[in-house]
Amino acid sequence: MQPVFLFNTELYYSEYAKGSSIEVAGEEFHHLKDVMRHKIGDEIFVTDGKGVIYKTEINLIEKKSLSANIVSSQIYSNPLSNITFCIPRLKSADRLEFALEKCVELGITNFIVFDSNRTVAKGEKLERWQKIITSAMKQSLRAWLPNVRYCKAINEIVVLEGKKYFFDQNAEKTLSSIPKSQFSINNCFLVFGPEGGFSENELKIVNGEFKIRLTENRLRSETAIVVAASILAANLVL
Repeated sequence: MQPVFLFNTELYYSEYAKGSSIEVAGEEFHHLKDVMRHKIGDEIFVTDGKGVIYKTEINLIEKKSLSANIVSSQIYSNPLSNITFCIPRLKSADRLEFALEKCVELGITNFIVFDSNRTVAKGEKLERWQKIITSAMKQSLRAWLPNVRYCKAINEIVVLEGKKYFFDQNAEKTLSSIPKSQFSINNCFLVFGPEGGFSENELKIVNGEFKIRLTENRLRSETAIVVAASILAANLVL
């Protein structure tokens, strides 16, 4: 198929791509039909969230879904697929959601939100977080559906298979100094500290793990998260 060229357009998401057509249902269908007022014959762009963006033409509109013929498609790589951002619950839900959104715009696709001993607002909001990062994927015209998980404590992250990098302002090595090859051959977990810092018990758990820093300066939590995503995007993508 011919490649898809995206300019000033809107991207939709659907996991239902079969053969020469794709089906759009649920909230995406509502937005297409009732908000954007698309009709049969209209051209729309849809991603399957697995690295492909389709240029399609609507050929059938039903009560709860629509079908579109695939005209052309483009496959996109995911150079940051081995990287997971482990983000603590922040006191401000808005700041956490801002960080998630901006990281997706920069190409991060894997997230773990975790509670620490000093986390104020505990518990998961997976449905809301997933909605935010899916929206960010579409807004930034990306083809890989990001995912978010939740961990109740830091020890659940430490036991995951892969290389862990814990951000520490006093660390000697910086994120920029890590060889690119480390992010392509290993599952890498970048773990950001909570706003109040890790407790003594948590510090014992992460003792011995590899420590890195971002800059010489102290940054707000959400700023540090976005800066890290920017560094990785610049080094591995751009």
